[in-house]
Amino acid sequence: MNSPSSAALGRCPIDHQALQRQLAPNGCPVSANAAAFNPFEPAYMQSPGDYLRWAREQEPVFWSPQLGYWVVTRYEDVKAVFRDNILFSPAIALEKITPAPPQVMEILQSYGFAMNRTMVNEDEPDHMERRRLLMDAFLPERLSTFEPMVRSLARQYMDRFVDKGRADLVREMFYEIPLNIALKFLGVPDEGAEQLRQFAVAHTLNTWGRPSPQEQLEIAHNVGRFWQTAQQILDDMRARPDGEGWMYETIRQHLAHPDVVPESYMRSMMMAILAAAHETTSNATANAFLTLLTQRKAWEDICANPALIPNAVEECLRVAGSIIAWRRIATDDAVVGGVRIPKGGKLLVVMASANFDPRHFENPDEVDVYREGAVEHLTFGYGAHQCMGKNIGRMQMRVFLEEFVRRLPHIRLVAGQQIDYLSNTSFRGPSELWVEWDPALNPGRSGSPTAASAEPFYIGPPAKDSIARTVVVRGKHEEGEGLCRIELADPRGGPLPAWSAGAHVDLIAGGFRRKYSLCGPADDRSLLQVVVQREGDGRGGSRHFCDTLEVGQALQLSGPKNLFKLDESARRFVLIAAGIGITPVMAMADRLKRIGKAYEIHYAGRSRRQMALLDRLEREHGGHLTLYVKAEGRRMDLPTVLAHVDGATRVYACGPDRLIDELENLSERWPEGVLHFEHFSADGSALDPAREHAFVAHLKDSDVDVLVPPDKTLLQALQSAGFDVPCDCNEGLCGTCEVAVVEGEVDHRDKVLTKSERAANQRMLACCSRAAGQKIILAL
Repeated sequence: MNSPSSAALGRCPIDHQALQRQLAPNGCPVSANAAAFNPFEPAYMQSPGDYLRWAREQEPVFWSPQLGYWVVTRYEDVKAVFRDNILFSPAIALEKITPAPPQVMEILQSYGFAMNRTMVNEDEPDHMERRRLLMDAFLPERLSTFEPMVRSLARQYMDRFVDKGRADLVREMFYEIPLNIALKFLGVPDEGAEQLRQFAVAHTLNTWGRPSPQEQLEIAHNVGRFWQTAQQILDDMRARPDGEGWMYETIRQHLAHPDVVPESYMRSMMMAILAAAHETTSNATANAFLTLLTQRKAWEDICANPALIPNAVEECLRVAGSIIAWRRIATDDAVVGGVRIPKGGKLLVVMASANFDPRHFENPDEVDVYREGAVEHLTFGYGAHQCMGKNIGRMQMRVFLEEFVRRLPHIRLVAGQQIDYLSNTSFRGPSELWVEWDPALNPGRSGSPTAASAEPFYIGPPAKDSIARTVVVRGKHEEGEGLCRIELADPRGGPLPAWSAGAHVDLIAGGFRRKYSLCGPADDRSLLQVVVQREGDGRGGSRHFCDTLEVGQALQLSGPKNLFKLDESARRFVLIAAGIGITPVMAMADRLKRIGKAYEIHYAGRSRRQMALLDRLEREHGGHLTLYVKAEGRRMDLPTVLAHVDGATRVYACGPDRLIDELENLSERWPEGVLHFEHFSADGSALDPAREHAFVAHLKDSDVDVLVPPDKTLLQALQSAGFDVPCDCNEGLCGTCEVAVVEGEVDHRDKVLTKSERAANQRMLACCSRAAGQKIILAL
């Protein structure tokens, strides 16, 4: 799928006539919504994604005069800021967001407070140089040793309340276990856990909250005591530097490389890691349980199929992550989402809003534990500063869910409870979470819980193959010669996921997994419809779905996911399809008709019997439809059809390579962003080890060399090395696995990038493309 477009640089997206006279630092007026933005009011913390819905829709990047920050709310803009950690420095990540009165600094200095740079807020090259030395403990194989400990603790803590019928999960379990695991991981003694909790709250309010001047004085004393406690712990550890744990490794790296890991860094990191290592996991776990127990169907789905739990964790991190927002500062004049940001401008980058962006996620407001792209959330950040502890957090959340699903599947939220959050810009988790259940219904009341699965515990993002929902074939209809329209429904009669024009699903049955575009009415949640073209000389998938699959039969479905989205802001649309390529175009025509846009459809096929959806097209879009039937002597003349394309036109096309190639040639004379296309085949993208050569991918941001052997794709090699590169099709058709190229020639084999994008040599698709030479340098 391809949609080469770029925002108009430097253009203010706001309607100046509707605004008040207050100006942002770039000279643009400040809207009423932007002026009213206040992340310290309860509505922001209760639902940050919903609170900023107006911004995603109207002002995706806006100036907040109350905060003194530029607020970034859309997925691609947030990702772009994280990607460029030179232009957008993390230096202010731990700066107090509420200015401190002079007395606060006096109080902190009385405790010897000397917080300096940590891994969170330092710039390059220092950041990556230190990160490389200190990240071995976060690798999946090292973290896997903690899983039995987490599971044992989870069972012990549950034993304390499992027969009581009521518990506050935060107090009883979700705070203490992540804290114990964090201290064990760091190598820190676990005395004084409650005091550390108070210190962490003070640190959060001091850095990201808006306390009153008097509250700031009280908080400053707690922060000062936190600093002293952290320094005493560090001094005790330095007295016996042969201990086990991440802080001991940091001490040893300090002794070996004092220029890279200086004492000031080590002391600052001691306090920062004590606050961060457990709070985020504790909050994320409580948020996940609150989300799943509120959305009862999601809870019932994971109880019925615990294999969904790893993906449920990612979906909960997307809709209710514990980290709402992070901060950056522009080191030079910059443009984000078409808005000019002056040098020195501070940015509040709201991941919790980006995670609800419909431009990236289908039906983002729904909690869908089957969501294939949930792992693409930005809760852990992105790029060089992505959270190193992401996998230990994922692992704990997964274990907690597995144990509750097994031992207390009938758990429910206590009705009417007030869910309270600590007021701040960046961290979110309930202070209490009360649940109840009937102990008489507890599985295995006799005592000891069943043994854990003997299968290896996988550390990292969920396996794609485990993310699929069961559907049944409601109907099969002949659409023409070799064409079968299949109607799919929920086996329990429930609604299926919402989807947008251009979306596709994977059908999984009979050992086959194939992608098909959705083409039925998008407002009918009772059915999903696809058309399958039977390929007699294909690999067998289409024959199975057309010939073997029967009405009433169950199969698995993954998706929907949309990598071929409509840009609905255009004035006019030209939709072009050949053969089975009509399926996504059909859905686009339906949508454009519904929203009242000008559109025309040009559809080519060998004969009317071989043209899918023809009856519905002529019935519902006849006035917009032009047919080119080869058997009737009519061929599509693309230069004539597209003679009047301009910058306000969008051309969407789906069809074979020759159609797309001709369109690409024509588009060289059009404004950028006009042409969008989707191939329906990936011929030639399969890996043939006998014809490949090995190469090295040097990851510049991580300073790591990854060997890509002849029998592995670049994507497989990166994932094996522990890098979370998202993927979808594995055929070079979707663009999900795109990585940035810094240096080295690429052997492009995808069906996504345009000719000009390939010639620029700045992007490649990791699932299929390879280095043309022996080495390639990537921005990872």
